[in-house]
Amino acid sequence: MTPSRPLGMYSESYLIMWALMLVTFAIFGKGVYDRYRLWKVGAPEKRPESWSQGIGRFINNSLLHLRILRESVPGLMHLLLFSAFAVCALGTLSVAVTEDLGIPLFYGWYYLILSLAMDILGFAALLGIGIAFWRRYMTTTPGLDNQMTDLVSLMLLKAIFVSGFLLEGLRIALMGDPWFMWNPVGWLVSLPFAGMAKPTLKMLHVSTWWIHLFLSFGFIAYIPYSKFFHILTGPLNQMLAKDKACTALTPLDMEDEAIEQFGVAQIQQFTWKQLLDGDACIRCGRCENNCPAHLTDKPLSPKKLVQDLNNHLHAQGPTLLKGEEIKEEDAKMLVPDVIEEETVWACTTCGSCEAQCPVFVEHVEKIVDMRRNLMMMESNFPHEAQAVFKGMEKYGNPWGIGRSEADWLQKELTVTPLAENNEVEYLYFVGCAGTFDERNRKVTTAVVKLLQMAGVSFGILGKEQSCCGDSARRLGNEYLYQSLVAANVEQWQGYGVKKIITSCPHCLNTIKNEYPQFGGQFEVVHHSVLLAQLLAAGKLKPKKPIEASCTYHDSCYLGRYNDIYSEPRNVIAAIPGLKATEMERNHDKGFCCGAGGGRMWLEELIGKRINVERTEQALATGANLVVTACPYCLTMIDDGTKTKNVDETVKTKDIAEILWESVQ
Repeated sequence: MTPSRPLGMYSESYLIMWALMLVTFAIFGKGVYDRYRLWKVGAPEKRPESWSQGIGRFINNSLLHLRILRESVPGLMHLLLFSAFAVCALGTLSVAVTEDLGIPLFYGWYYLILSLAMDILGFAALLGIGIAFWRRYMTTTPGLDNQMTDLVSLMLLKAIFVSGFLLEGLRIALMGDPWFMWNPVGWLVSLPFAGMAKPTLKMLHVSTWWIHLFLSFGFIAYIPYSKFFHILTGPLNQMLAKDKACTALTPLDMEDEAIEQFGVAQIQQFTWKQLLDGDACIRCGRCENNCPAHLTDKPLSPKKLVQDLNNHLHAQGPTLLKGEEIKEEDAKMLVPDVIEEETVWACTTCGSCEAQCPVFVEHVEKIVDMRRNLMMMESNFPHEAQAVFKGMEKYGNPWGIGRSEADWLQKELTVTPLAENNEVEYLYFVGCAGTFDERNRKVTTAVVKLLQMAGVSFGILGKEQSCCGDSARRLGNEYLYQSLVAANVEQWQGYGVKKIITSCPHCLNTIKNEYPQFGGQFEVVHHSVLLAQLLAAGKLKPKKPIEASCTYHDSCYLGRYNDIYSEPRNVIAAIPGLKATEMERNHDKGFCCGAGGGRMWLEELIGKRINVERTEQALATGANLVVTACPYCLTMIDDGTKTKNVDETVKTKDIAEILWESVQ
């Protein structure tokens, strides 16, 4: 599909073309500038964290399509369109350089190879457009919502490519081309015009050229006002994104007494980057299709949430840009006027939405920011959380159990607290669940005995241990979270702690990725990783066969948050007799147990219970043992088997428990 100027084009025509081009880019520029101004009504934020990482994300996901191709059909569709767009743009530029600047670029082998590529990829683009029509209008595709801009965009693209091939065919029919085999599609299009009178061909060629020009200029002008805007905002958002944004939430300054607003209550209180997310979102639905809350009929769709916020920004934009106060009758609080309260509290912060998004929209922090406003400004939060916060404040754990109950480790397992001996390599931060929950105490026992068997030097905090604060932060109580962090960091540094073992992925994530925000720099390892290392070093040797068929459940905070996938599976593989089968949703597409984001402590009253859905996915493998590496997941899956009345035949255990059974 080789573009060319129409034969006999006069200077007046050139002037018209250049005038149209100026108008086109003026419309395009105004659209881009208007969008930019809207983003800037948001709060300031320093981005990117690293240009090198941002450029890497752009190369991997815009140029190489790595995330997009995770889903084969839409991935292929987009790759065909992207490739055709890129090559045809190069061809158009080459023609312009040759014919308008007089630089002999579009000749020789470059001409032939690029012409062939444009023909092949142009035809491939039509196939891609056909796939898009089929997915949107001829079948039901989960996650897609059809708007007028989708239809207009597809029709416009189709018209551009069809008119381009028609233009090429008319050129070949009119002028002939000894190299026509390098334009196979154009040659085929030229066949019906063979033998037509040259004046007629010339008129058709000129008319088609102008139609193609108008369509192409219309496409450029339409970009900032349509879903095509993701051509610009998608790569930009990839480059500006945080690396795994949900793993480390942005801290609030709790010391500044001049701050009057905590969290986000109105659209302009989001940062400019959070507002850019809305224009980068292409409504592909991948976040929605992988959201455990949405898939169990909760009132949360990450896609809809981002789009609702973006639509609200555009509705309030004209007033905000003028710097005028929004009239009281027009002022809207984000919650509940734009986003329902149930939507904000339904999120488990599993991070699946962010892990699947091709343009790296950051959903989780927006939700937590709205929770922070509800929690700290309006005291409007689920009533169950009140007891949890009180327990953390008074006793250092969400159960509200007295600290004296934590001395069982010292008494039963002869583990020395740091208060008595801090000359150890590791602090084993047992965590609240491993200390106070009866079921998870068995996991702690197994971990301790394995560490002792392997000769690992470690100590515990015992009665001095306080919660890491993860649930408080993700429920929006940043003040309580920072209070817990400050006390923990001071205590651990006082004991000279450098390395920490955790059994809870939530503890792992916040201590490893968020405590550095408050001066807490520690080397943190999850027990699954350490056990895998000890097995590899021969310090632990499984002997007793465990005759069972198992399936491993990926914890969100272990897997998606911290990329720990292989180590737990390596532990399972090292145990003789244990046969593992993967669930359909595994690794970065693993399905949440339902306890993250502080939901461990909240009632689940809407839709199907998430833990039951995940349990059913585990049962579908036929396994009689579900293996976990997280106390929350253990509790939720264990409850799921009881709900399904299979707890007598299907057991739920932590990897440490199974390994301990085998090494004895």
